[in-house]
Amino acid sequence: MRRVAYRLLLAFSLLGGALLASPSSAEIYRPWCAQYYGSNGGGTNCGFVSYEQCMMTARGAGAWCVWNPWNVAYGQGRSDRGRRIW
Repeated sequence: MRRVAYRLLLAFSLLGGALLASPSSAEIYRPWCAQYYGSNGGGTNCGFVSYEQCMMTARGAGAWCVWNPWNVAYGQGRSDRGRRIW
């Protein structure tokens, strides 16, 4: 009898935790990319939150900064979700 009670308690605790859990809000979009070109083909680093931060890295490496095309496609994150605009 006790085993059944403990299993039910565990099952309801897990179910309650799953229902009350909120989604992660850690998604961060980086709006600036540094583009590198060289004899080996180059590359892109889209890990910058500001133009100034991007340029500080790009200047020393012979790169330049451009707007992140993925940031434009997906927006600025979730700050405006659920907000009604009338």
